[in-house]
Parts: sequence; structure tokens; C-alpha cells
Amino acid sequence: MGAGVPEGAVRAVFLDVDGTYADYGVVPEGHVRAVQAARAAGHKVFLCTGRPVSMLPNAIRGAGFDGLVASAGAYAEVDGEVLLDLRFPGDLAVRTVAALDAHDAVYVLEAQEALHAPPSARERLCAIIEEHFSQRADGRDAGSSAILGALNYSADLAKVPFSKVSVFDAAAPMRQLVDEIGEGIAVVENSIADEGRHTGELYQRGISKADGVAAVIAHLGMPREHTIAVGDGENDLEMLAFAGVAVAIEGASPELLALADRTAAPPAKEGLVAVFEELGLTGH
Repeated sequence: MGAGVPEGAVRAVFLDVDGTYADYGVVPEGHVRAVQAARAAGHKVFLCTGRPVSMLPNAIRGAGFDGLVASAGAYAEVDGEVLLDLRFPGDLAVRTVAALDAHDAVYVLEAQEALHAPPSARERLCAIIEEHFSQRADGRDAGSSAILGALNYSADLAKVPFSKVSVFDAAAPMRQLVDEIGEGIAVVENSIADEGRHTGELYQRGISKADGVAAVIAHLGMPREHTIAVGDGENDLEMLAFAGVAVAIEGASPELLALADRTAAPPAKEGLVAVFEELGLTGH
């Protein structure tokens, strides 16, 4: 159950989506059953993702969850009650969009209610996203619809409120963009579209998934020792460091693996099934 956690205690489980709970946007049936069994046993299960709510279709949320942390910690909700919804401050938003446009970037401004992209990037954006999701071993690209179906194209993005930015291609390296944007911005490089382009996720410096986890357990009145976090990427580092039990997906970075109390197989092998059982979450 984890050190210092009483037998039978309710746990809060936080699951990264891409590469952890879902494989290229497709959730294995075993993972759906594991989540449902854990909740039936009385535990709380949350998605904890870099995606905004607008990029979380029923195909991902369909198992049923007690809430979610989205936009890499900028948003959190429990049972429909919004606890956090942090957006880029006006000046930072303007500087970010200006730097991206100056380098002919293909990008999406991510808000909980919608996704926004420049019309000039429509063709390249669609091609990049479809190419990425077609890399599933079985060739299915169902995951692309969660992004493409939520996109709004607007020529004036300076006034659009957003929580995070996904950059799918740019004429300059991500670190150069960060330098040009200046104070208040941070980056996780090589996120969803890492096929040789300058890509990454831009977010407000100082915000991480751990902030969302902390807001959720404060709302629940639950100690952090009762939390379990599972992830595979750079934006999961703070979450795993914060959690009572940290689980990293096999093949994750050395930094993430160093934080992990145990590892799980990737979603293509339904790795969460075994981990949920080992941690006593499913009553088996």
C-alpha cells in the first residue's frame, strides 16, 4: 500500500494520459477496467495530463473519473467543481504569440473550452498531427480527432485566453523562443510531435502538475502520503516527486525513473493493470 499508509485507506491516483493511460490517444480496455475497479473499491482516480479539457474526448474520459488535472497543472477539478483555472497573463500571452508568429511556428493555444490556431498553419498542423497519431503499431489514428475536432482558427490570437501552448514546428529552437518571449515562460521540449522538428510545450514558469495534485488533495482533505502518481514524461517530474508513491512507465527518462518507487509497462501492454493490483487498488 505504500509506506505509512494504513490498510484500507482511500488513495488518490493521478494518471498521466499520453504514454501512460492511453497509447496515441487510444485507451486499452484493461486500463478502463482497472480504473473502474479502483473506484468501485472506494479509491479516487484522476487524469493528470498536459492536455486541456478541450482535448480530452469521451474516448479518454469514458472510464469515469473523480476529476482531473489538465494543462500540466494550470487547471484542476473534482466532481465538476473547478479548483484551478490559470491562464497566461495578458502581457505574457502577447509576447508568446508574437514570438511564435515571428518564427513561422505551427502551434495551438490550449484553453479548457477550446483550442486555437492561426489559419496560416492549418494545413501543416493537420498533416503533423495525423502523421504523429498514425505511428501506433496497429496504424490506428483515432487519437488525432481529439485535437483536430476541437480546433478553432482565428487570425487574431492576441486576445484569446489560454493555459498552455503546444508547438508542433518552428523555424527556431524552443530555447530561442523562450529567450525571446522572456520572463514568465518555461518549456518542455519534444512533446507530442517529436519527429525531428523544433517542438515543445510552453507554459507559465512555476506551474506544474504537482500544483494541480496539491489542489485536489487539499479539497479532499487527503494527505499527500495517500497519493499515487503514474507518468512517463518530463512534465511528470514534479508530480512523481510530490506523490506518496511514484510510478514511472518503463523506458521513461533517467530523471523520472530515479524518482520512481516502481515501474509499469507502457499502455500498449496494459501496464496499469498489474500496478493497480500490486498497489491493492482493485481489491484483487
